[in-house]
Amino acid sequence: MVTIRYLGHSAFLIVGKAGSVLVDPFLTGNPLATVKPSQLNPDVILVTHAHGDHLGDSIEIAERTGATILSTFELANHCADQGVNTIAANIGGTVDLDFCDVKLFPAVHSSSLDGRMLGVPCSFVVTIDGISIFHAGDTALFGDLALIGDEFDLDLALLPIGDLFTMGPEDAVRASGMLKARMVIPMHYGTFEAIQVDPHAFCESLRKSGGRCAVLRPGEERGIPDRETS
Repeated sequence: MVTIRYLGHSAFLIVGKAGSVLVDPFLTGNPLATVKPSQLNPDVILVTHAHGDHLGDSIEIAERTGATILSTFELANHCADQGVNTIAANIGGTVDLDFCDVKLFPAVHSSSLDGRMLGVPCSFVVTIDGISIFHAGDTALFGDLALIGDEFDLDLALLPIGDLFTMGPEDAVRASGMLKARMVIPMHYGTFEAIQVDPHAFCESLRKSGGRCAVLRPGEERGIPDRETS
């Protein structure tokens, strides 16, 4: 069984039979984080874009563990300049790792660090042990999310709901309909005053539209059962 652990904000740890994937590990400076960077030992780190609340502790963790950072071309090259292992890919590309596949998709947002643009933001579909998980990164609602739902039979979608910087709850409900995932977990809310949103109200709205939703507290873990046993 694949497990997913919410680390707060947009950070998740996905664990499969033969490896683990860490996404957007913003822990230092995150008031809701329940773990320290030193407690994580992923095999690969996915970074959706260069903003500090997503790049976060990626380089520190990669330096300590030898994990590979996978991101879009410019951001991956920035990380490589810091002396860590990287894989530079871009939108539409698929990276075949030993224990999972990662495909990059667009996100409607921006990607900058210290005042300079670093490529484009992205989202990811991680396929691990037969389970497909979509991490939307920071994005607005846009119609091509439906193409991801058409291409992948998604077991789980991780969607931002905080509004202001990303889609809000109403747009996230619409995105859920396009993606057609079996389950949705909300993210990118509650970390700061500007993105205080009730995730339970979002889930209730999603359930009324026929979707399934689960709210995870930072530090909470959930198993994603194999399809033949679910």
